[in-house]
Amino acid sequence: MRLLSGASTSRIPCPLLPFARARTRFLPVSASGAACRAASSSAAGAGDGGAQKPWLFVGLGNPGKVYQGTRHNVGFEMIDVIAEAEGISVSSMQFKAMVGKGRIGDAPIMLAKPQTFMNASGESVGQLVSYFKIPLTQVLVMYDDLDLPFAKLRLLPKGGHGGHNGMRSIVNHLKQNRDFPRLRIGIGRPPGKMDPANFVLRPFNKKEQEELDFAFHRGLEAVRIMVLEGFNKSATYVNTAQSSEMLNR
Repeated sequence: MRLLSGASTSRIPCPLLPFARARTRFLPVSASGAACRAASSSAAGAGDGGAQKPWLFVGLGNPGKVYQGTRHNVGFEMIDVIAEAEGISVSSMQFKAMVGKGRIGDAPIMLAKPQTFMNASGESVGQLVSYFKIPLTQVLVMYDDLDLPFAKLRLLPKGGHGGHNGMRSIVNHLKQNRDFPRLRIGIGRPPGKMDPANFVLRPFNKKEQEELDFAFHRGLEAVRIMVLEGFNKSATYVNTAQSSEMLNR
């Protein structure tokens, strides 16, 4: 397996820190931590007019060991990757979610893993958004998607729930407001006539896990770009040239 192409790594705004799940080694990056902080400080001072509202990154999944490592929990795993890379402890319980607070550069961020079980995720997300008065444009929900090819990511500024019960719950608890970003993580379609409900609770094999690690690496880059440079640049990074980079691995 070849590593990500140099073209992709040049977009990384901050050096990657190692994270526990990774089974692959990535190419070194040229950006320094000081440059990353400077970029964030510059962005924070432009037109903010006061204290920054935090970014809220929500990963969807089901709590409990029985669900760990399954397709339905890739949102939780994406949060774990970000937390490990940025040195954030997701260990406090707030509004029915495991929450961690930290920074990317100088920008405040919150990481959340709702503990309500998937179908009631909105109970937690709605309360977090309301209590911390977070603009919906700064709420990114990350979740599994049956309609995307395995390990492919798609970053969108808004949209419907697409039949995903966790997203349906969030939309309901945001008073039907769908104008918040989402990172869809492809888990592929179930083989044969397998029930999708059973498929999403299956674990990954070794090859799938390696592919997923690359997707999480890309998701981490996307989050950093989003915080430091804005949603549009992050979406361009995630949604373009992904196919060619997969071939170059």
